[in-house]
Amino acid sequence: MKITDVRCATIKQYPVIRVVTDEGIDGFSQVEFYKPYVKAQLPLYRSILLGQKPTEVERTVRSIRKLGGFKPWGSLVSAIEVALWDIAGKAAGLPIHRLLGGKLRDRVRVYNTGGVGYASPTELRQGSEGFTIAKYATAYHGGEFEKLSGHTIGDWDGGPGRGINRGPLTERGLQHQIEKVYALKEQLGDGIGLAMDCGPGWTLADAIRFAKALEPLNLMWLEDLITGDYSPYTSPGLYRDLTTSTTTPIHTGEQIYLRQNFMDLIEHRAVDVIGPDPLDVGGLAELKWIAEYADLHSISIAPHGIGDGIFGLAALIQVSSTLPQNFIAFECPRIDPPWYDIVQGLPSPVIQDGFVTVGDQPGLGVVFNVEAAKSYLSSDDLDFFD
Repeated sequence: MKITDVRCATIKQYPVIRVVTDEGIDGFSQVEFYKPYVKAQLPLYRSILLGQKPTEVERTVRSIRKLGGFKPWGSLVSAIEVALWDIAGKAAGLPIHRLLGGKLRDRVRVYNTGGVGYASPTELRQGSEGFTIAKYATAYHGGEFEKLSGHTIGDWDGGPGRGINRGPLTERGLQHQIEKVYALKEQLGDGIGLAMDCGPGWTLADAIRFAKALEPLNLMWLEDLITGDYSPYTSPGLYRDLTTSTTTPIHTGEQIYLRQNFMDLIEHRAVDVIGPDPLDVGGLAELKWIAEYADLHSISIAPHGIGDGIFGLAALIQVSSTLPQNFIAFECPRIDPPWYDIVQGLPSPVIQDGFVTVGDQPGLGVVFNVEAAKSYLSSDDLDFFD
């Protein structure tokens, strides 16, 4: 079997990848909806991949791995890797989790991300029904400081994109953040674990004060306080100082590409929880290696995935079922309802009591309803399914 084409179409805002073979077995994957530029990158990747053997996943991905980098530049490499596993599973008649060593759990825990910006604790509680863990965006991550005056030292620069605004908090700003988390936890109670997505942008001093003030709440984690999102570096030394200063678990990792860039975080135990995204870190096999290495160092894993779409959801289910017992839960992608008509194969309902059941269908376990999907193709992509 050989690769004869690699295509990309925009379906419901998402770039969808199709790897075509000469034996009629195709692999699919997806890229986060805010990365439309991957279509322009694809010709270079296609020129390298044509003629290669898709079921030899590691050898094939190795030829394009050099083209990726820290989020957002690892997306296309990662999506192609997932599509290759989809082909390998379909060719073998096996789900991907069997090819990755087999599942350790029949159901996979997922967590809900809500409360971006100014959603109230009550709204977050309602949005978390059926989930056992919820994550709430705040501070530099949620754009809150852009709306509040007097909470940071100096002016909010209004720059585009996350990871630009950073700096010390005022006493008022720090106290507001602390009070908000206490209010959230009071509303949620002890039946739902609470995680906070906080940055990046905090100074180390503010991050330490914040984490120590929240110790009585037994939070799941504080995410990306120092670096994260689109930061092209990890700052393991600063994270180590933060992590050793508090009993509140510290988390980062969604922006990181490849295992080599997790090494310092893991080996120095710079964080308590890592959160690689399969569609940024280099793919499923890469994420599994990282999870196993983290497990050897008593570091937990809660994979990122909010923007990964329905194929990303399928990929997260497959790989998360194989991860060691340091696995907490993966972030449930937000999916528009029409996708459940475009793609078939996921359980219905997808999430029950905070878990997703792991299926045994070949590959990712999901297939396109081609006729339904065609209605969402733009005029530039009409040949995507041909």
